[in-house]
Amino acid sequence: MTVAEALAQARAAGLERLEAQLLLAQLLQCDRSWLIAHDDATVPPALSARFADWLAQRLDDVPLAYLAGEKEFHGLRLQVSPATLVPRPDTELLVDWALELLQASSLATPRVLDLGTGSGAIALAIKHRCPRAELHASDRSPAALAVAAANAQRLGLAVQFHLGSWWEPFAGQRFDLIVSNPPYIAGDDPHLRALRHEPLAALTPGGDGLADLARLAQGAPAHLRPGGHLLLEHGYDQAPAVAAALQAAGFADVDCRRDLGEQQRASGGRWPG
Repeated sequence: MTVAEALAQARAAGLERLEAQLLLAQLLQCDRSWLIAHDDATVPPALSARFADWLAQRLDDVPLAYLAGEKEFHGLRLQVSPATLVPRPDTELLVDWALELLQASSLATPRVLDLGTGSGAIALAIKHRCPRAELHASDRSPAALAVAAANAQRLGLAVQFHLGSWWEPFAGQRFDLIVSNPPYIAGDDPHLRALRHEPLAALTPGGDGLADLARLAQGAPAHLRPGGHLLLEHGYDQAPAVAAALQAAGFADVDCRRDLGEQQRASGGRWPG
């Protein structure tokens, strides 16, 4: 089977052209331009069989990152598994905001906490760009935490990992910056079906999707130093509700950041103390 035949097979099965190219490029460890320039190249038989398997799984909405076992995020290549969400470009907005605050800080060693770390994407990206920060990250899933710890070790980034749900592992501890990409999709959102291979508990808390966002806003004051910040990723239509929760908890300077599509994707505030 040639490259052209493999791509034609994928298109005939119902996979879009770009998706088919990305799938084959990942399998052959090349880029799309190579595929286009070498469409007469032969795909080795062993890889042809794997391509057929990957194609069937992609048609069933299994993320390409799970098939490849890795995903790039904020310049880092991270290992992922079905125990973790696939890191998404939208979440890089949260990292960029956190880095802005850290760069403006005069603290020699700011303490930073990433709640619900999953693959470790947010914590590791912050540590990579701001080595002076002391990074902590938590998750209630032992399997997800194992993936995050393996990523940290492979990348040589020092992050302290904690097992537990939200504030449980941090009694009596305070931080200068807390970030989180919690579950926020509404329980009846039709998009959940296409995400069914990712961990459901990391996608939705059920109901209107706001429960964990509210819990984080309410609990953060007990874990922030004066002048510390809480930054939360949320759904495009949840900014008003998150802002209200932050203000009700006593946060000042509540603000919102938009993604490249001009959607409101992250909100945060400063704890006056």
